[in-house]
Amino acid sequence: MYLLIIFLPLIGSIISGFFGRKIGVQGSQLITSSFIIITTILAIITFIEVGYNNIPLEINLFRWIDSESMNIVWGFYFDSLTVSMLIPVLIVSSLVHIYSIGYMSHDPHNQRFFSYLSLFTFMMIILVTANNYLLMFLGWEGVGVCSYLLVNFWFTRIAANQSSISAFLTNRVGDCFLTIGMFIIIWSFGNLDYSTVFSLAPYFNQDVITLIGICLLIGAMAKSSQIGLHVWLPQAMEGPTPVSALIHAATMVTAGVYLLMRSSPLIEYSSTVLILCLWLGAITTVFSSIIGLFQQDIKKVIAYSTMSQLGMMVISIGLSSYNLALFHLVNHAFYKALLFLGAGAVIHSVSDNQDFRKYGGLKPFLPLAYSIMLIASLSLVAIPFMSGFYSKDFILESAYGQFFISSTVVYFIATIGAMFTTLYSVKVLYLTFLTNPNGPLNSYKNVDQGNIYINLPLIILSIFSIFFGYLTKDVFIGLGSNFFSDNSIFIHPSHEIMLDTEFAVPTIFKLLPLIFTLTLTILGLIFSEFFGKLLIKFKFTNLGYNLFSLFNQRFLIEFFYNNYITNLVLKLGGQTTKVLDKGSVELLGPYGLEKGLLNLSKNIGSFSTGIITSYALYILIGLIFYIFLLYFNTIDNNILLLILFAIFSSMYKKN
Repeated sequence: MYLLIIFLPLIGSIISGFFGRKIGVQGSQLITSSFIIITTILAIITFIEVGYNNIPLEINLFRWIDSESMNIVWGFYFDSLTVSMLIPVLIVSSLVHIYSIGYMSHDPHNQRFFSYLSLFTFMMIILVTANNYLLMFLGWEGVGVCSYLLVNFWFTRIAANQSSISAFLTNRVGDCFLTIGMFIIIWSFGNLDYSTVFSLAPYFNQDVITLIGICLLIGAMAKSSQIGLHVWLPQAMEGPTPVSALIHAATMVTAGVYLLMRSSPLIEYSSTVLILCLWLGAITTVFSSIIGLFQQDIKKVIAYSTMSQLGMMVISIGLSSYNLALFHLVNHAFYKALLFLGAGAVIHSVSDNQDFRKYGGLKPFLPLAYSIMLIASLSLVAIPFMSGFYSKDFILESAYGQFFISSTVVYFIATIGAMFTTLYSVKVLYLTFLTNPNGPLNSYKNVDQGNIYINLPLIILSIFSIFFGYLTKDVFIGLGSNFFSDNSIFIHPSHEIMLDTEFAVPTIFKLLPLIFTLTLTILGLIFSEFFGKLLIKFKFTNLGYNLFSLFNQRFLIEFFYNNYITNLVLKLGGQTTKVLDKGSVELLGPYGLEKGLLNLSKNIGSFSTGIITSYALYILIGLIFYIFLLYFNTIDNNILLLILFAIFSSMYKKN
């Protein structure tokens, strides 16, 4: 059963990719979707068996690397963290497969699309279930390659080419540091197995642990789109909407957070890495929330909201609340997939237009899309008793509940981020469904409600977005929960803050995010409805214009990268080519050794004169040389080398 979970998506991908023409579009859709659904059902059984009964399981298939003391096995490990990650990954993946049948029905390359989707799911399962860093890295690189293929699915579009290359290269930066981290692990621990590394971690020098932790954190920054290496995430919206839902909701972007959670027994021994996580998450949350407010593309707004929520998860890791980060990850997967698929339903029905300033008044035309977008947005802004509320508010409370200066400041920063999250969620809903119609008449005449393949996943995800948080809160973050008693997540006893968060945080600080959220929502609606002209006047002042430009241009980070870092790297690459490839390598190769050997062969060829006496002379010289060779070899080798050098140099000069 456990091997089926791992390999069924791969089999579906191979059948759809290599035999797509034989089985046809419907065959490809049926095989890949049914395989993923079977895998999901098996994963739910595994969740009950491994998670609730605390029976971790290890499967070793075969020896991969066997070099002296380092043995790496192609093995898979199922514990409570693994099975918890498999739930959102596979549920969202199976619903995206079903949704894609309707959404991609007019595309001529369905087989290729479904093959990529299944391959992506397989690589994500490898990443999650691996029992060592090297196998995890294989899945890590696999999801990177699959995301490149999926974002670049419509490869005739230049924007899709640029976006996919941007995603690929930005992730390479993180992968480079992750590789360095793995080398340091091999150098210090002598192995890459989780069990070996984590059991030895308490006895190691803290500086080594910090160095490894920072490398892992930079790897996670690229994959989980933290500030600095976040530029690829909004650009990746060029791919089809089901891809956006799959990559940016439950799977690829959460891989970095998963890596940090999996490495909890390592980074718990480095306070430096934890404080870096705390501040990195806080800055990412508020930064992406502000930018999201100024975007006009519906999918880009949701992408920045993903970045904001990932910042929340990283804050939670910085607080050592790994189980809380996992809980938010699972909740976020459902409501964010719902937001993306709901946005896809809207885009699909208004002739593929993504600018929500040209929507308006769609509520009577798309009642289902409006309902599910409302549910997802309420869950995103953490309205009480929705799924997002149970994890997001608890992260904010935990930040205050640690009672350190840094975490208290992070609490207020993250609360500001949550306020802006509310604003852009209201903006999307208001401009898309509630305001006066602003789009072309044809869009409203030809509105398509979607078929069952599009609507069924939306309904299922909306149920998860309402009830999942309430039903599973005691499992993941309950004070009496023994769900993680198999040590899949390690929290150092001195870092445990759950009791303080639950009982010591003043009530006002628990209610503050909700009060701000509701106040800002009301103020935002009043301003846009009654004081719109004031906002426009402010926008045309110098300060307003510059502020709007700064936020609209995403704090000019891409501008800075393009003008300074990219150009610098290109120049450095050019100089390196000049010195190495065109310089030293050519001096050794075509202009050095090759020329010398050609000259030597020409000189040897000139000895062939056809005169017998000359040949007799050569034989005599050879004999004498051979005798001298034996003689000098017994006395001193250096004299022999000098004679040989003198002969060759004289021949070279003659030429």
